[in-house]
Amino acid sequence: MISVIFDLDGTLVDSEPNYYESGRLTLERHGVPDFTWEQHSRFIGIGTLETLEILKERFGLPAPVEQLLAEQNAAYLELARTRTEAFPEMRRFVEELHARGVPMAVASGSSREAIDAVLAGTGLDALLTTVVSAEEVAHGKPAPDVFLEAARRLGAEPVDCVVIEDAAPGAEAALAAGMACVAVPYVADTAADPAFAASSLLFAGGQAEFGADAALAWLTAHGAARSAA
Repeated sequence: MISVIFDLDGTLVDSEPNYYESGRLTLERHGVPDFTWEQHSRFIGIGTLETLEILKERFGLPAPVEQLLAEQNAAYLELARTRTEAFPEMRRFVEELHARGVPMAVASGSSREAIDAVLAGTGLDALLTTVVSAEEVAHGKPAPDVFLEAARRLGAEPVDCVVIEDAAPGAEAALAAGMACVAVPYVADTAADPAFAASSLLFAGGQAEFGADAALAWLTAHGAARSAA
């Protein structure tokens, strides 16, 4: 049986505005007052810890990265609990997969606390009970670790898993894990990225183009092909 592994931020839910705001506030607190959405968008798909390590070096921040992470996580959690919305077609996709008994997991670069807050706040926690955070593996995306751990917890072989991703580093991680990838770019300008081009199914227009019915039809055909192989 095919198993489906979802990225969280930008894929299932529109949490990037919350990540931007929490990161902006954290950097402002440490003397960087003009961090823009454009700058933030370059880090979409990369874990918060990895992002802060880069920003700490780039801006010469004296605070330990652990302190920066704690501050950003605290700011993010305040926003995540009340301001995060699931993309409607993604929610319907998850509901349909759950109704069909398809094994599912969430594999995210966010902290476990942040993942749990978002899933609970959107009600998706009742449908997505297998969760892996990048905190629980050795390397974050674009390394494949988080997806391989999700497959292990589902009891599935990587070749029988399909990853749903919005960012090029995540698509790269899925391919490195030996998994098929359905790509739904959060940033439309990244749709031509080679990692997305190598995906099994690409919704180049992002969430505006994504449809649960189209994804289900492809997944059914993919599962039939895997069974016949």
